Amino acid sequence: MATDRRDFLKLSVLGAAATAWPFAVAPAKAAGDPKGTRWIILGSKGGPRVTTGRSNPANVLLVDGVPYVVDCGYGVAKRLAEAKVQLPDIRYVFISHLHSDHALEFGNMVYSAWSAGLDHEVNAFGPAGLAALAQAFWESNRFDVDIRIPDEGKPDPRKLLVVREIDASGPVMSTDRVKVSALQTPHPPILKENYAYRFETPNGVIVYACDTAYNPKLADFAKGADILIHEALYLPGVDALAARIKNAATLKAHLLAAHTTTEEVGRIAQAAGVKKLVLSHLVPGDDPSITDDMWSEGARKHYGGTVVVARDLMALDL
Repeated sequence: MATDRRDFLKLSVLGAAATAWPFAVAPAKAAGDPKGTRWIILGSKGGPRVTTGRSNPANVLLVDGVPYVVDCGYGVAKRLAEAKVQLPDIRYVFISHLHSDHALEFGNMVYSAWSAGLDHEVNAFGPAGLAALAQAFWESNRFDVDIRIPDEGKPDPRKLLVVREIDASGPVMSTDRVKVSALQTPHPPILKENYAYRFETPNGVIVYACDTAYNPKLADFAKGADILIHEALYLPGVDALAARIKNAATLKAHLLAAHTTTEEVGRIAQAAGVKKLVLSHLVPGDDPSITDDMWSEGARKHYGGTVVVARDLMALDL
């Protein structure tokens, strides 16, 4: 994609969106360049609340050692370190939508990578508004960044982060290893600026759908995938959650309108013919009384393949 100097400054310094897509980006190699494809669940609970159990939504796809971070809920940088992913190796970031539990630590994660030695370009993809989020982060931390550049001999991180906004379903980016496409899927009241992602790797296909209301179009999007990682709403758990909070009626109405029940997830997985279904972004994800069997029971009513209930730092290999 050709850009003049003015466009480049908009992309790198201000974090503005690129004007055309899909994007072809340069191939990247991580230290050691280990072979294979691995998806690590960094945070498996849904919602913005921070608890002592599961972490907020975040994931990393490793393809031949290159990290592709997918959603940046609170705690993602620490979870990456715990997963033995070197923060300065981060090259690509994908944000599904701008709810806080998916984007709150986007800027913090890039900053943490920079503080640990990041010195190369990071390409970030997501819906409209992501560029403004990046710009606001850099502005809020301008004092610190401007001091550390000369004091610690670091490159300007604002020139390293390149934000490319997605405005429709279709191909997003490609490298020599991975092709990524997006599907616009509703997450009421967010109807357009919310995306599922399909990652085509040398070892197989992984589809990530989180958050989303029940959307049969996801079955076509995930057709034949090796792994479908899909959000899951456990209805009895929602009733129990609503019984113990103040804004019960409003929250329950939102959850039912904006998310996908375990039975509906099973229907999508069966229609898509995926090899493995992983239930993640669990709602409610902070109720230890809900067992794995309880989570998977609804999906198994409609899907005959392997069902896995996500846990933090769980690794899925292709």
